[in-house]
Amino acid sequence: MRTPAILAACLALTAATLAWSTPPALAVSDAWVRVTPGAEVAAAYLTLHNGGTAPVSIVGVRSPLAGMAMIHETRLVGTRSTMRAREELLVAPGETVRFAPGGLHVMLQDLSQALKAGDEVPLVLILKDGGSLAVAARVRPLASE
Repeated sequence: MRTPAILAACLALTAATLAWSTPPALAVSDAWVRVTPGAEVAAAYLTLHNGGTAPVSIVGVRSPLAGMAMIHETRLVGTRSTMRAREELLVAPGETVRFAPGGLHVMLQDLSQALKAGDEVPLVLILKDGGSLAVAARVRPLASE
């Protein structure tokens, strides 16, 4: 009589293992930080790709090297450049979103140390579903695009 219970437990364990080993739908590539010598702020750029079948929502970002980190978007309104924080960034299934100078970026404020070219800055993207995605962004010189 214990066989059905043991079988059910084995199936549940197998399903949990498969769910745990499923790669995240959101992939990050080309993560980098533009350093401004002497400044306590920096901007991080990256490319996101949602290879899954459901939208992925990013609701925040953290870095142990910054007192505050948030997603910002720069827009040109007429001849004036404006920047605003994004509370949530939705990446649709199959969509690629590029963070680049003059557009979306991660604003890192109150840096705990001076950054120099070649350093790595750890970032953690906070997902709406409660998950997170760790990213390492390489620091590039100010002139990088």
